Amino acid sequence: MVYEADPNFLEDDIDLDSSEDDLDTLAVLDANPEPLQPDPEAMLRLLTSAVPSQRMLAARAFCEIQDARAIPHLIDLLADPCPLVRVAATYGLGRNPSPDAVEPLISQLDRDWNGYVRKGIVWALGNCRDIRALKPLLRSLKVDISAVRLWAASALGQAADLSYEAVIATIPPIIEALINDPLAAVRSNCAWSLGRLCRELPSNVVYATAIDALIQVLEEDADLGVRDDAKAALLKLGDPRGIQSIENLESDSELPL
Repeated sequence: MVYEADPNFLEDDIDLDSSEDDLDTLAVLDANPEPLQPDPEAMLRLLTSAVPSQRMLAARAFCEIQDARAIPHLIDLLADPCPLVRVAATYGLGRNPSPDAVEPLISQLDRDWNGYVRKGIVWALGNCRDIRALKPLLRSLKVDISAVRLWAASALGQAADLSYEAVIATIPPIIEALINDPLAAVRSNCAWSLGRLCRELPSNVVYATAIDALIQVLEEDADLGVRDDAKAALLKLGDPRGIQSIENLESDSELPL
């Protein structure tokens, strides 16, 4: 299971460090859109409203609407004094990714005190698929609170769409978090990202090290969900060593069939 971001996740009473962020809400939104979509023209006007609740409503609307005209306003709202507006702006930019938003997102990630905002920023940066986002995402994976690390781990899987050099730079920190992060959900997202990154690699030493890490987690991680995600990554890669490890464990009844 990949733990993903929820564009409607703006409530104040949710535990920020909870591992219950396994939300495929974005896919749900795509599959089950609201009967009445927001009016883009009205929402564009509200993005500059003097009323914070209206700015938040408009920014949230662009989690469903893709309209390049909103991007400059959403970028401006990253610095809004209201954290709920800032959160909504990050999700809006994640749905409307733009090269122009990358540097403002990185700057806000560095200075925003609010964990909800930083969570949205790392998701948006992942969707931007821009090499400039790589270092900030790696830093978030290493040093931020658990909820932000959770989404940084999955966002880094998008480095597979960048370049060979980006993949090579991303894999060692992902392996470190896969083995050592204290939160099982972070380790699960690292397993998913590592599987995705390895699909872009030739059979070299970096690839072999990643396979070793996935096999180690498959055999040793204390959390069943993490082991299942490592198994899924190995199956998708079709690596002979990984497949053999899975077969050996299943024959010993250590993994569910």
